[in-house]
Amino acid sequence: MPGDAWVSTSMPYLRPTAGGQGDVWGQEAAARGRRGTQRIVGAGEAPAPEAVARLLGLAEGERVVVRRRIMYLDEQPCELTDSYYPAHIAAGTALAGTAKIRGGAMALLAELGFVGQRVQEDVTARMPDEEERELLRTAADEPVLRLERVVLDRDERAIQADLITMPAHRQRLRYELTMG
Repeated sequence: MPGDAWVSTSMPYLRPTAGGQGDVWGQEAAARGRRGTQRIVGAGEAPAPEAVARLLGLAEGERVVVRRRIMYLDEQPCELTDSYYPAHIAAGTALAGTAKIRGGAMALLAELGFVGQRVQEDVTARMPDEEERELLRTAADEPVLRLERVVLDRDERAIQADLITMPAHRQRLRYELTMG
């Protein structure tokens, strides 16, 4: 694996930040001497695609709120991140808009009374489609990792689903688990 591969952990993005401070991605990159930025390319209500409906426990095509972002590391695209929320939770909130959310989505969800308690992630590898290759600036023969994540509240209700696509050769996923 190249020496410049990014080691990614999910936990910093799944905790509401204290006092709604800062951009977690930018702070994580800066702590490692890098520059992390993001561009929100779209947000609003849409019909749930099959994978999102499955993750959120909805019917395919049911209305959800989606936020689409491209994440950059040192000006190079490193992730396509689409976050989805059930419409009854997110419609009419900042989650449905294109402005950055102070403290991040988890902080806003917590303010709305929806606190994540459990996360499930599945990672697969595949070849990217043409749009993904273009947005991630990868070659046709470079595979991507696809992370599907669902965040559940204490009652096991899904409050957020993420579909994240990353160039495989520029990522390493790290999972740290506490037993007991």
